[in-house]
Amino acid sequence: MRVDCVTVGPFDENCYLVVDESAGAAVLVDPGDEIDRIVAMASHHKVVPGAIWLTHAHLDHIGAVQGARRAWPGIPVLLHPADGPVYAYGERAAAAYGIPFEQPAPADAPLADGQVLSVGALRFDVWHLPGHAPGHVAFIGNGAMLGGDCLFAGSVGRTDLPLSDPAAFVGSLERLLDLPDATIVHPGHGPPTSIGRERMSNPFLTGVVRIAGTARAMSPVSSGGRRA
Repeated sequence: MRVDCVTVGPFDENCYLVVDESAGAAVLVDPGDEIDRIVAMASHHKVVPGAIWLTHAHLDHIGAVQGARRAWPGIPVLLHPADGPVYAYGERAAAAYGIPFEQPAPADAPLADGQVLSVGALRFDVWHLPGHAPGHVAFIGNGAMLGGDCLFAGSVGRTDLPLSDPAAFVGSLERLLDLPDATIVHPGHGPPTSIGRERMSNPFLTGVVRIAGTARAMSPVSSGGRRA
């Protein structure tokens, strides 16, 4: 498996290309902007993405969806249905920031917790991790997590946005701590990290910093132990 990344747009969003090199199969995760650079990434690997997987539908993660559809006609877009309202609001959200944006046509297929997706011989489990956005998901498999804006190196996603849910977000972060420490996290912004590194040092997981908007504390597992 190869995971390549191009950081795009005014929000420095990470768009990923996941490739099964033996099969020549690939998918795009969160094409947020700058479609020409995304196409160049796929061309470099000599692959045609077979699908677009969206971790969630904030404007910085979907801004190049229509461009990708033009580049690869017929490519399906997968999104958790709970993020439908967020997806539909993209153009208005971009207007509030004063940035150009092409509103994408509706997604083609739903994502659901427990679903298994394929890229060639690679398999990824879909985890529904609400909080930052109602339909936020992560794609987990092959020792990696494509996690969108749930967990970052040293931080976590915002919970002060429309339709965010701080209490649900705490539960989502606790669920991530069930993953092995060696799991590589490919986040929606910033550098890659690992579950083990964040378990030990991320202030939102150790309890040093509380998730805004909730008094619920993280489990003691955050201090470095594992849950029973």
